[in-house]
Amino acid sequence: MSGVDGRRPIVVGVDPDPSKRLALAWAADEADRRALPLRLVHVRGVLIRGHRSGEEQLSWEQSGQASPQSVGEQALDKAVAFVESRRPALEVSASLADGEPAWVLREEAQNAAMVVVGSWHLGVRRELFSSASVALPLSAHAPCPVAVVPEPEHVTQQPAYIVVGVDGSPHSAAAVDLAFEEAALRGAALRALYVWHTPLLGVLDEDAAMRECRRVLSETVAGRTATHPGVELHHEVVRGHPVQVLTEASEHALSLVVGTRGHGGFTGMLLGSVSQGALHHARCPVITVPV
Repeated sequence: MSGVDGRRPIVVGVDPDPSKRLALAWAADEADRRALPLRLVHVRGVLIRGHRSGEEQLSWEQSGQASPQSVGEQALDKAVAFVESRRPALEVSASLADGEPAWVLREEAQNAAMVVVGSWHLGVRRELFSSASVALPLSAHAPCPVAVVPEPEHVTQQPAYIVVGVDGSPHSAAAVDLAFEEAALRGAALRALYVWHTPLLGVLDEDAAMRECRRVLSETVAGRTATHPGVELHHEVVRGHPVQVLTEASEHALSLVVGTRGHGGFTGMLLGSVSQGALHHARCPVITVPV
């Protein structure tokens, strides 16, 4: 929920494993840069069917492990302590929730400025079909930007830069807006890329196609430099597959920003092919931006 002053928080999903703190650190730093509150959310276990007819048991009762309540409270306490030591002036709140993580975080996203989650590059098959998958469905249908921060930490390059994918659609225009904001907040350069992929049936006039790509790219970034005059902008049209080009271009970037193309429902399969590919392959944080 929004704070008493109307500011929408940065929401971050908290992993119970204290060794996985990159998403939490990234979210705390982002909230501090944007002068927004930080909301920590941990999703505990859900009810499953017991062995005896009509009986509901918690999965932790069957395994003899500590209850999700106590595990979740401990995870949140440690996460709050971590944030307070990293960003002492940050306004922090914490919430323990029940349900599927992707559904819970999508609900949190209704009143959030951004949602941040971690990712461990499980591979395409596990990521798409695992019930624990959060990043894909959340990125596809959250009404706010979603930042997916990979483990382990990647190596950034100096001078710092951010990469944004452009294709002329309203989705990419929204991504460019956020990318300029991020670059300005971080004092980083911005690299805007339009990736031209030759159609399967070819094109009659390739030079004309490239000129059109350059025109669209220039029009998309036009005007934003006036709003963010301190951001050093580089933009170019590159031939190749969009996922491969953007992944390679962002290898040492602070983040890669892409637009989403979800069409309703609640499944990662409906996420646009480029944004989905970026989430699978990019080694830097990926920020997906809805229109």
